[in-house]
Amino acid sequence: MFCLSDSDRFFLYPYPTDMRKSFYSLSGIVTEKMGKDVQEGDAFIFINKSLTNMKILHAEYGGLVIYNMRLESGTFRLSDIDREESSASLSVNWSELTLIVHGISPSEAKRAPRWTPKKQ
Repeated sequence: MFCLSDSDRFFLYPYPTDMRKSFYSLSGIVTEKMGKDVQEGDAFIFINKSLTNMKILHAEYGGLVIYNMRLESGTFRLSDIDREESSASLSVNWSELTLIVHGISPSEAKRAPRWTPKKQ
């Protein structure tokens, strides 16, 4: 069952990832390079160099899950990433992830102002 929603936190690994990697290798990137703990329940997004494959690693009830999406045509459109910044992960919200999956660049999307609840 698909257990991701807007109540989850998402972190994008901003460097190309070898899509042959699986649970242990992706967990290693999360721990060693992103400085996060995969068991906290956050979702971690990895995209290959050609922007045609995305994997999301997520700890759910009972263990780790990998969601994998491979595009038949086209590429994922990402926000502009500052490669000069040494950040090992970029925070992404649910709406930005949805735009990326649907082929819309989050940095080019025009959003109408909306009220958002305060984070606790």
